Amino acid sequence: MPRSRRRETQPASPAPARNRHGRRGVRGPITGPHLPLLQGRIDFFETTVASCADYLKGLWPDELAPVRFEIAAAPANALGPDDVERWSVDAARDRITLFRVPIERLAKLHRNDEYHRRMFIESCVFRAVAEYLGKDPWELAPERYRHY
Repeated sequence: MPRSRRRETQPASPAPARNRHGRRGVRGPITGPHLPLLQGRIDFFETTVASCADYLKGLWPDELAPVRFEIAAAPANALGPDDVERWSVDAARDRITLFRVPIERLAKLHRNDEYHRRMFIESCVFRAVAEYLGKDPWELAPERYRHY
């Protein structure tokens, strides 16, 4: 009985971007080592809301201890540009929901840069917390706005 021929193939050489185990390894940031990392709109929004919520929880620890801050893309019942909610306060469940798309897209900023976007997002968080507490937004951090 004749023997079957074995085809001998050479193993493919690994690409130069692979480590000693033949894997790609950890990929580096796209911006390189000397540039800051990229931050998307969603990351910027979530970071701003979280930092503002932490600031307000530090000022009102007893009142805001049970409150959960949530971020949703948009409200379920959006009707038009004048009727879209920017946030929703559910005091019974101790929940404040901020809607990212209406806050970002329907804001009429006189200068559209990172500083003004951050201030607008923070103002929405302040107004939502003020609605939850039944106070005026300026009453939440009175020391911050007192000039010497």
